[in-house]
Amino acid sequence: MAWNQPGNNGQDRDPWGSSNNQGGNSGGNKGGRDQGPPDLDDIFRKLSKKLGGLGGGNKGGDHSRSSGNGGKLVGIVVVAAVVIWAASGFYTIKEAERGVVTRFGQFSHLVEPGLNWKPTFIDQVRAVNVEAVRELAASGVMLTSDENVVRVEMNVQYRVTDPERYLFAVTSADDSLRQATDSALRGVIGRSSMDRILTEGRTVVRSETQREIDETIRPYNMGITVLDVNFQAARPPEEVKAAFDDAIAARENREQYVREAEAYANEVQPRANGQAQRILEEARAYKARTVLEAQGEVARFAKILPEYKAAPEITKQRLYIETMERVLSNTRKVLVNSNNNNLMVLPLDQLMRGEGATSSTRSSQESSSLMRLPPAAGSNDRASSGSSFSQDDIMQSRRANALRNDTQREGRE
Repeated sequence: MAWNQPGNNGQDRDPWGSSNNQGGNSGGNKGGRDQGPPDLDDIFRKLSKKLGGLGGGNKGGDHSRSSGNGGKLVGIVVVAAVVIWAASGFYTIKEAERGVVTRFGQFSHLVEPGLNWKPTFIDQVRAVNVEAVRELAASGVMLTSDENVVRVEMNVQYRVTDPERYLFAVTSADDSLRQATDSALRGVIGRSSMDRILTEGRTVVRSETQREIDETIRPYNMGITVLDVNFQAARPPEEVKAAFDDAIAARENREQYVREAEAYANEVQPRANGQAQRILEEARAYKARTVLEAQGEVARFAKILPEYKAAPEITKQRLYIETMERVLSNTRKVLVNSNNNNLMVLPLDQLMRGEGATSSTRSSQESSSLMRLPPAAGSNDRASSGSSFSQDDIMQSRRANALRNDTQREGRE
């Protein structure tokens, strides 16, 4: 069955049972089975009649027809405007952004990434990037604690973490952060010296500046987070740059000399420690050797004592001979005991070192002029004799002579 089937004495019938008259004045549902849905032409016609009635009523058939056409045009325009208004409300938020919606200028809500719709002229949407790392540069000529002027450049990296606070907490969050950075940087530079800023204090200045920036912006809750602060450059002004270059060169030379001195100390000190350790070890070895020799002498004399008690003369003679052998084995001089108890020294080293006839003559003269020393002669006799023998030789000779005299005296007794 068609929607509007003609029949039934000029009435249209449809499945819903609606009925419209031929004049089209009745578009409502009369409750019957043969009534149909309202016609759009009738709706526009009624709307145009009402608009025409507001303009002064119906003055004729032609005028009524023109009014009907004008009402239809107005309706089309209204529908098109509504469609355009509804279509203009669609917008897209990127993945890295968040949409801040304001309704009649007041914050309403946040919009997630994707396709969204807003009523045009009622809501306004501002997209804020919350993933991008933003940079802010700060620089200027500043005064240090030691009354020097230095030009400092710094870069601040930050990110938006709360779009609502970023847009509405302060007038401009970026400008506020710039002012906070400049204030913190000048405060830190004003507490530092020129040498510290130009050399080893750069890391400290950077960390202190970031800490003060965080403390400054925290009460305002601007919806941003400072990620990093980069201390880019610190240099003196151009007017005094030459003098500062000389000062820096002198400082570098000083550091170089200090490093060279430390290297020399590192080289010499281990060697000195090694020598000191070697001396200590030698001293310990000498101590141990001396103690052992003394203990050996004590043990030897302890073994000789029974022999001496059994045969004193033979033991003394043997000790005397052993002592003389040990004393005379280290010298090239010969000691001769004459009958008048004078000690004669023969310089065999000079006699055996004869060179030609002149040397033989000189050796024979030296051998004929024998030096005679009394048993109690002092050490000064060496200089008067003109012969070359050491003080140890004289002392060993005296000990041997004394030992021999004791042996002879005991033999006579």
